This record gives sequence, structure tokens and C-alpha cells, in this order.
Amino acid sequence: MQLLALSIHRAFAVAVLSAACAHPAWALVSFEDVKRDFRSSDTAVLDRNGELLQRVRTDATVRRGQWIALADVSPALRTAMVLSEDRRFYEHSGIDWRAVSSAAWSNLWNTRTRGASTITMQLSGLLDEDLRRASGGRSFTQKIGQTVAATQLERNWRKDQILEAYLNTVPFRGEIVGIDALSRTLFSKAPSGLDAREAAVAAALVRAPNAKPALVAQRACEVLRAMEPGQKVDCDAIDMFTSAAVQRRAFDANEGIAPHAARRVLREMRDAATPAPTTQQKGKDTSVRTTLRAPLQRFALDSLQRHLRELRDRHVEDGALVVLDNASGEVLAWVGSSGPLSQAAEVDGVTALRQPGSTLKPLLYGQAIAEKRITAASLIEDSSAQIGTASGLYIPQNYDRQFKGPVSARTALAASLNVPAVRTLVMVSPESFARSLRAAGLPLRESGDYYGYSLALGSAEVSLLSLANAYRMMANGGRYGTTTLTARPPASAADKAKAAAVPPLLDPRAAFIVGDILSDPNARTRTFGLDSILSTRFWTAVKTGTSKDMRDNWAVGWSQRYTVGVWVGNASGASMWDVSGTSGAAPVWAEVMRFLHAREPSRAPAPPAGLVEARVAFGPAADGNAIEAARSEWFLQGTEQPLFALDTGMATDAFAARITAPSDGTIIALDPDIPPLRQRVRFESEGRGVQWRIDGKFFARGNSAQWLPWPGRHVIELVDASGKVVDQRRLEVRGAGVVTKSARR
Repeated sequence: MQLLALSIHRAFAVAVLSAACAHPAWALVSFEDVKRDFRSSDTAVLDRNGELLQRVRTDATVRRGQWIALADVSPALRTAMVLSEDRRFYEHSGIDWRAVSSAAWSNLWNTRTRGASTITMQLSGLLDEDLRRASGGRSFTQKIGQTVAATQLERNWRKDQILEAYLNTVPFRGEIVGIDALSRTLFSKAPSGLDAREAAVAAALVRAPNAKPALVAQRACEVLRAMEPGQKVDCDAIDMFTSAAVQRRAFDANEGIAPHAARRVLREMRDAATPAPTTQQKGKDTSVRTTLRAPLQRFALDSLQRHLRELRDRHVEDGALVVLDNASGEVLAWVGSSGPLSQAAEVDGVTALRQPGSTLKPLLYGQAIAEKRITAASLIEDSSAQIGTASGLYIPQNYDRQFKGPVSARTALAASLNVPAVRTLVMVSPESFARSLRAAGLPLRESGDYYGYSLALGSAEVSLLSLANAYRMMANGGRYGTTTLTARPPASAADKAKAAAVPPLLDPRAAFIVGDILSDPNARTRTFGLDSILSTRFWTAVKTGTSKDMRDNWAVGWSQRYTVGVWVGNASGASMWDVSGTSGAAPVWAEVMRFLHAREPSRAPAPPAGLVEARVAFGPAADGNAIEAARSEWFLQGTEQPLFALDTGMATDAFAARITAPSDGTIIALDPDIPPLRQRVRFESEGRGVQWRIDGKFFARGNSAQWLPWPGRHVIELVDASGKVVDQRRLEVRGAGVVTKSARR
């Protein structure tokens, strides 16, 4: 038998030597090459300083974790792997001749024993595709090549390098490759923490990666006996443990605090024509560096989740938050959802389209001021309005269902009054406003005429990211710029000059005035009171908004350096219960702003050239008191004036006189069972000093009148103080009625 083993040994050695001579240039990679070329199945998304934010699965064909240094692998696992796969690993030089002889003798007598393949030989097969084991086993040529490669590996690599590379590249079960993925998937821990039982199961899986749990448990029990000789091993317990472990999928490759931002940046990189800005860390995984700040991201996520827990009893479960750097457009925080609090955590609230409510008003007033249609001191009537449209009358209402009478544009915007905003849109026109919103990056799907005058109150759908960036445009003096999640190279002098030559989207003077209004706590007192959550100890400009039926609540605003946008609501579109502008998103906005400026000041911007600060007074209201207290106000140069009253300057009487009710083409049917005096038609108009004519004859003076109709077709005319017809409506009255001449008035 000894002579037979010796002859087998010599014959195999001769075959190996012949193969080595036949293939003198058999490929051999270095340990450093293998570490460098190692690719994790997930990508590490890092913050701007290299801190881990999120891991995202980017290779669906395999589950592979990070490269783990041998020193970070538990001693129990190292022992189990050597005892199971290669007992004389530290003694041989790549080929275990005793195992080769034993395997050959067993094959001769058709008995079963462990194979002769060493850890080094297995590693050579993992590193070289030509030597990789096929479903039918390796060919004789492959076995010889594997032996030659193992000999070369042992000659050029240290034993610890061989074992480290083997543990990181060996398949364990299904898609799981490498010890990091195995440990985190089956045992929910790092490889350094594996105990003897877990190590035995891991070693057993190498021998039979896809075997049934019972067979794996049987093999693990044998390994554990070898690891702990003389001690009693409970194989039944190992069987139960193995059955549970091999079914786990606990390793979530998408773990972290910025899942939506991570997916966004990887998608942008994938879609971009330029190479992705990734880095391969030596011995680790592929990583992407973003513009996010990890401490800010953690605080923003915690603040949003904590506040949403407080709003649970008001039927609120979702929220989103974004923080932008005003100067660069870099995204500093991106919280796409409330995570475990949400039933739709995968929906990214930063990019989802929702109705913004009153948060569009600053952009509207900015456009109206830039076009010199109003000033911050102009008086706008906050009263019942009926605006005729192609589909009928549009009747805007304020949040509290009350009207304040004539108010300045400053008060109307800061206190978020709806009717003055609609009257302002009448001057600007829905289509013109829609064009301005699109230019500012807001993705309106329809034309301005489609939304009509409800556009002033946020009937169009926009994303939180685009809305925050539009506010950032106002923070930057009306200059628009795109946002980014990855660092941009520094702009050259030529690029800076080119950007400076592009005219701003919004007049910088109008942007300054809007910011001054939104930072004025006194101007918002009519709606929010003096002690509002919106007031900060440092300079900020902020606006809240609530969409129809309380489905969305927003708070968006900026400081000297940052723009912060917050949305709360329900991803399903369900309504919230009793959530106002200051109880929904505003508290989160205020917390994040305080965090940003805990050690960083925020000062009011300097007024741009072409602005005039002047003292203004306001004329009397109906009760004889001044409409608003006298104050200093900012004006575009040439629009300033000392007094604003109901019949001066750019007050309400400057609006074009027009009929607001009834609509043109209205058909009125008289009912013979109702007394004629109770079937009156109400006329409503805008403008001052107007008169009504019916069929060319004087009827009444003032903005409203009641008419007792009679059958026939009629022309209703609105005449200004000079006698000029400024608007008209055609009506038809049907039915019989007996009306005396004196009753017609």
C-alpha cells in the first residue's frame, strides 16, 4: 500500500511538473490586485466628508458585502474553516500530498472520503475562470492547472493572505458570496462576532452550499465536534439553529439614513453620459460621495419623525424635508419619507408632486411687484369676490372664512390672505404666472388658463425640491440655478462671468421686497399672531401653505445661507385632521433652521440698487381709522408715494373696473309661483365710481345692485366715472312676469 501511495504521489508530481512546463505563463494575480478588484454588491453612499449614509444594492446577481480583513474575522470561524476544508493548511505548500494519496486510494477502492483540494487550490479556482468548477466537476486538465496555480500562489502569497482572500470570495449559499454577506444575512452580525456554532454552520455551507438544512446541520455538528474535542455537542439544537439560520434574509443592503437620496444620486449617475464620480476604496466597496451632511441628515430625519409621532392622532403619517445651500445649490439634507411611520416609505416626498397651497404666493407677488402692478404698500381689497370664468364663477375664500377689508400687499402676503392673492393674479394673468413658475423650475403640467385663478392658491402640483429651489432663487436675488447631490468642480472665471451675464428670472429688487415681507413678524400677525413658530432669533424669510381639503401642509423659507423646505401629509392623498400652517410642517422647519444656525449667524440681505425706502401713510377705512399704521416701506424706484388710500395711487381703484357677476350669457327663468319681488338678480363689480346701465338706460350706482328681471334679452353695462362703458354682460330672461314700471328699480 505504501509503494502504491508513493507511486501515485510521484505520478501526480510528474503530471504537475509537466503541466507547469507546458504552461509556464499561467496567470497569477497578486493579493493586492484581488483586493483592489473586489466589488461589493452594494454601493456605499457617503456624505461630503466620507461618512457612510446609505448602502444600496446595485448588483442583483450576487450578494457580496465588504472585503473583511482576516484580523476582523472571528477566531472561531478561522478555526472552523481550516478544520473543515484543509487541516494541514499551515503545513503544505499548496498541495496536500497526503490528502492526494488518500483520495486516490479511496477512488481505487470506491470508498468515500474528503477531497484532496486545499484552500489554496480552491482559491485558485475562484480567481481563475478557466479553473472554475463546472456542474459536472473539474476536468483532469483543470485539476492539474488548479494544482499548478496553487503552487504559484503559495510561492508568492502569505498564508494569511490566502485565507483572507478565500473567506472573501468563497460562495456560501445561493447568491451569498464572502463572509461579510454570509454573517450579515444568516446571523445578522459582523464576521468578527461569530461564535463557534455559527462558525461551524458557515464552514458546513462551503462544503454543501445549496444542501438541505438537515444535511448542513449534520456537517456543522461534525465541524463543531472537531473544534471542541471531548465536549458534548447537542446536534439536535444545531439542527434547529441551522434550519432557522439558512432561511434568514436579515441583511438589508439598503440600510442607512438617506435611502431616497442614495437612489436618486445613483440613478443620476447611471443616466448621465459622463463617468460616475465613484471611488474604489482599497479592500472595501464601491462608494459615491454626495453633498449631504451626515449630522444634518440625522437631525432632520429625527426631527421629522419625532414631530410626525406627535401628529399621529391628527391622521398624519408622511413627511419630507430638503435643505439647500443657497450659493451652490448643493443638497445638504434629503429626507424622502418618515420611514417606519409610513405605509408608503418607498415614495420619495422630496420629488413627489403635490399641491403647494399658499407657498406659490411669494412668487406671484414678486412677479406683480417686478411688473410694477403693485407695491408692497398697495391696498388690495380683501372682500367677497365672484370672478367669472369659462366654467362659471370662481369665489375664493380665506382660510378663516372672514374678510379683512382693504389691506396692503405686505399684509396680504405675510398673513396669507387668499382673496387679495387672487385679485393680484387677475392683474398678472394665470398664463403669465404659469410661464414664470416654469422658468423657476416648477413642473406645471398644464397651461395657466387650465388652472385659472386658483393657481394663486396653489392648485398646480409641484415637488418639494423644485419649490425649495424656487425659494432659493428668491434668496439669490432672483437668479435661478439647478440643485445637485454630487459635488461640482469649481467654476472657472469664464463660467462665473457667463453666469453673471445671464439676467435674473425675477427682478432682484422684487425678490428683496418679498424676502423682507416674509421676514416681517408684524405683517403676519393678522393670521399667525405675534408669538409665531415662524419667528426666529436670526434673519429668516418663510411661508407656509395648506392645500385643498388639508391634504398637504408646507413650510418653505430661507436664511442668509440655507433654504429649507418641509412637507407633511399622507402619501395616499388622505386628508389630515385639524393641521394648520403652524402646527404641521412649520415646527420641523424651525427646528432645522435653529440647528443650521446654532453657531452660524444669519443676517438680512443688503438692498440692491434701484430700491427706495420711503415713509408711507394709509388713508382711513370705513370706521374712520387708518387702514394700516404708518411705516417705512421699500419701493422700486419711481413707484414710491407718501399716501395710500382707497382713491389714490395704486390702491384698489387702480384695478380695472369689471363685472364679476352675473356671467355673460346667463339665462334666467322666472317662476310664476314665486312673487316677482323675490326673484331679484344681484349685480357685482370691481372698481370705483361705477354705474350700471340696463339696455342703455341708467339703473344704479355702486359695486352692487339688485335688479328685478323681466322677460327678454338684455345688455348689462358697467360705466366708469367718465361715462365710458368698461364691461358688459348679455342676459336672457325667460318666463312670464307682471312687473310695474316703478318696480323695475
